[in-house]
Amino acid sequence: MTKSQYPYPPDEFDVRGPEGAPVGVHREPRSGWSSVWPFLLVAVVFAGLAVGIVSYLSNDDGDTTNPPVASEQSAQPDGETSEEPAEGESAEGEEGSTDETSEEPAEEETEEAASMPGDASAANLAARVVVYNDGAGDGQAGAGQSLLTGAGFSDVGVANADDTLAGVYSDSTVLYGADRADTATAVAEALGVDAANVQESDDVTSHPTDAVWVILKQPVG
Repeated sequence: MTKSQYPYPPDEFDVRGPEGAPVGVHREPRSGWSSVWPFLLVAVVFAGLAVGIVSYLSNDDGDTTNPPVASEQSAQPDGETSEEPAEGESAEGEEGSTDETSEEPAEEETEEAASMPGDASAANLAARVVVYNDGAGDGQAGAGQSLLTGAGFSDVGVANADDTLAGVYSDSTVLYGADRADTATAVAEALGVDAANVQESDDVTSHPTDAVWVILKQPVG
């Protein structure tokens, strides 16, 4: 329909407004903001989504890295607990070394106690020595006599052990009188008698002629 064909006369609604838009009861003038705010709304929504995603990812990374730290911290007590037996072991080792150290003086004392009572080089080879056979076997007194004679002793007698000596000693023993330690030491070394079995005897000391008695319980030589 053209303007010439419009059957009604023009009125105030047909007059163009200041912005050039038609004015009428059925149409409202549009401002510049009405065309911009949808884009701003979309931008705000996307910005909020971006911030939310970044925050979520940041929290997720933090939760993933924290457990190993916690596990390392929780592992520390276990490590400390495992070190305690090591300290216990070191303490036991120290006690063991202390025990070994304390045993050394005892061994030294035993060695000193088992040393010969005299000096064999100072023995009186002319002193009277009697060899008693007390279950050592046939001919052992004579064998002992031969060994002593070969060692330089010149006055060596033999006999079977009497009632005062028989069965008294369990090992071969050398008994000597007072001031006869050097001679007894030489006798013991010649017959292989242990130093612990070389003893001073009042019976030998009181004997008028004998200086050393040998009681044989084991074979000599």
